[in-house]
Amino acid sequence: MPLLFSPFLPQFCPCAKIKFTMKRVNIKYLLACLIIILSLCLGTSCFYVETPSSSPSAPSPEITAPAEPAWTLPLAEDENPLLPDFVSVIAKVKPSVVAINTEVVTYDIFNRPLTQEGAGSGWILDEDGYIVTNNHVIEGAKSITVTLVDGRTFTASIVGTDALADLAVLKVSAQNLVKTNRGDSSKVRVGEWVLAVGNPLGLGISAKEGIVGRVAVSIPVSSGQTLDDLIETSAAINPGNSGGPLVNMRGEVIGITSIKVAVVGVEGMGYAISIDSAEPIIQQLVQKGYVTRPYLGISYGGVNPTLVRRYDLSVANGVFVAEVVPGYPAAEAGLRYKDIIISFNGKEITNAEDLRQAIISHQIGQRVEIIYMRGNAEKTTYAILTESPAPD
Repeated sequence: MPLLFSPFLPQFCPCAKIKFTMKRVNIKYLLACLIIILSLCLGTSCFYVETPSSSPSAPSPEITAPAEPAWTLPLAEDENPLLPDFVSVIAKVKPSVVAINTEVVTYDIFNRPLTQEGAGSGWILDEDGYIVTNNHVIEGAKSITVTLVDGRTFTASIVGTDALADLAVLKVSAQNLVKTNRGDSSKVRVGEWVLAVGNPLGLGISAKEGIVGRVAVSIPVSSGQTLDDLIETSAAINPGNSGGPLVNMRGEVIGITSIKVAVVGVEGMGYAISIDSAEPIIQQLVQKGYVTRPYLGISYGGVNPTLVRRYDLSVANGVFVAEVVPGYPAAEAGLRYKDIIISFNGKEITNAEDLRQAIISHQIGQRVEIIYMRGNAEKTTYAILTESPAPD
C-alpha cells in the first residue's frame, strides 16, 4: 500500500518527496551492485569483448618434449630397450640341456682302484639322441649317465672325442628329444646379454645371466693345447657347467661353456667355445668319430734355455723337433731329430703354439715351405701335409 500511494505523497508532504528520491537512488545502487556480484560469481564468460579480426596476435609458444641427448646410442634392430625376458629364454632352452654324471676309476698310492664321480653338462644336438659336451667332462669315464630335465635317465655311449678342441659327442637311446637351436657366433657383440645353462655342482639344471666381455679370445689350457675363438662372459660358471650351452636372448646356442679362470680375486671371467668353431668338429665327430686335421708328422716343443744349453743350439727361439714319424710328411721332407723349425710357409715360428696354429691353418694336401736350423746351418725343405691319423 505505501508504494501504490507514494506518487501522491509529495503533494501533501514535501519532505516525503526527498525521502522517496533517496530511496529510489539507493535501490538503483543496490541493483547495480547485485549485477556486478552475480557477474563475478558466474565468471568472466558473461562478458564478451570483440577484437578486430584483422589485428595480428603474437603466436603462442609451442610446448615440445626435450630433445634426446646427443650421446644416446641407437638400438639394434633386435634389441629390446627393456631388460631381456630371461624367463621365456630359459623356458625355451632348458628342455634341451642335460646333466651328465660320470664314474672314473683312479688308483691310490698302493695301486688300489678308486671310483670317483664327476658332473658336467651337455645339450641335445638333434631329436635322435646325439648330445654335445666337453671332452674333459667324459675323459676316462667308465660309465656316463645322462639325465633330462624331465627326470628321465639314460646310459650314454661315446660317439667321438677331440681332446685338442675339448669337444665330445655322446649318444643315448631316445627319440623325439627337444633339440637346441644354433646361432651365429660371428654376430655376437660385446655387451650382449647371454645365459649359461647347465648342471653346476651336479645340483640340476639352472641358468646364470651375464654379458659378453670379449670375443675371439685364445686361452692356453695345457702344454701343447690352446683353445681359440672363445667368448668371454661374466655369467657365473662353476664346476659342472662344462659342456653346457651359452645362449643368446633368442635362445640360440652361440657357445659351449668350457673354462673358468679360477684364481683368487678374479671374478666374472668364464669362457665358451664359439659355436662357429665347434660346428665343423662336431659334424666330424658325428660322421667319423674323430677329427681330421692337416698333419706334419712330428713331436715337438718350444726352444727354451735348458734345450739351448743341453744341445748347444744356435738359436734361442723356434720349435725343437723331438721325434719324426716315419712315413709322414716331415720324414719325407728330410726333417730330423734336434732340427729347429724357425719358419713355416712364410710365418715366423718362435714357439710350439706358433707351429700348431700354422699347421691347422693350412689344408690337407697343401705344399708348404719349412725353414729350419740344423746345427749352425739354415736349411729349407718342402712338405705336403696329409690327413691326421685316426686315434687308436
